[in-house]
Amino acid sequence: MDIRVVLRNPFNKRKTVDYIIEVQEHPMASYWYNALNSLLESKPYLEKNFCFMGFPDAPRSLEFLCKELQWVKDTINDCFNGTYEIREIFTPKTMRDGLNPNQHIMNALHNHFEILQGEAWELSDWYKRADYPTKFAIRQLNNICHEAESLMLSQKKKIEAPQWIRPSQITTFLNAPRFDYPEAHKRTFDKTRYDRTFGTVYQHWTQIGKTLYEVFVDEGAPDLDEAMCEAITHLRYYSGEFDIEWSRDVTYAGDYPWHKQRMDEYAEWLERNGFRHDDPQYNYGFHEVGQVNMKRSFSTDVPEEVWAIVSEHLDIVRIETGQASADFEYCWTDSDYYAQQINFMRPGYDYSSKWM
Repeated sequence: MDIRVVLRNPFNKRKTVDYIIEVQEHPMASYWYNALNSLLESKPYLEKNFCFMGFPDAPRSLEFLCKELQWVKDTINDCFNGTYEIREIFTPKTMRDGLNPNQHIMNALHNHFEILQGEAWELSDWYKRADYPTKFAIRQLNNICHEAESLMLSQKKKIEAPQWIRPSQITTFLNAPRFDYPEAHKRTFDKTRYDRTFGTVYQHWTQIGKTLYEVFVDEGAPDLDEAMCEAITHLRYYSGEFDIEWSRDVTYAGDYPWHKQRMDEYAEWLERNGFRHDDPQYNYGFHEVGQVNMKRSFSTDVPEEVWAIVSEHLDIVRIETGQASADFEYCWTDSDYYAQQINFMRPGYDYSSKWM
């Protein structure tokens, strides 16, 4: 089974390129493929302002993202009129700590999002009370936080270690249906579960909240207390959404001593905090479902050459399988892009607000 994805230049929409995803042959890949087909048949709305991450020369610059965050901040503050307030200042200078992302700002953004959004299974009262633009702005807190952090890290690597730039693609749709993850296909832990390989397609994380691995990495491997454990989420759902790793391989079996050390330390941390390696309920790791065929798609499998091609076409305009297809003619460069998304999401906004 193959999937064809067509990309175009967001500033010159006549320039296109496409690539082929070959779907893997295992049960979860089939579940995912069927969910993607259903999504495409429903003509979903692709979330293009949070899609291509870690491309250092992306047209969505840090200056652009700071302006977006200022709109988000103003929209949220105006809606709640002092009862909830975002006070951080978002400029390229405040967002960075040298070449690194300012972790204080990043944590604050994510904290605002978690408070204002709530959980996927229990939305917050703030979110239920918000008007249409504010509901949309709350979602952008999370999206732009991760996009800005990824951009800054990639720009740092471009200067310090260009061979380790880590671009990726996050392919999500507004209001995409989610399905309970089959118990039989949840995964136990081993040290290869967090391998990432060039061109591999992974199931997208469809939930709010941090995983065990993200807490281990982002919070410096803390000893977990009861409150922290309650805030951690494990993979409970899947959808037809997907991510693509466009960067070089990083695997436990390869020559990556820093990755081996991290996995060894992570295994020890899990054990120390009482998380069993053989318990599939934690559903550890990244879940691969397909592979981009680089030679068929780009006539090269050299990462730098592929990056150069994709970087000029950071806008998905079409996705097609053997069973379904959908076109996505709109683009984040359109002057009314936010209005288009808000209008599309109104039914979901109305549904979330009626439970007040």
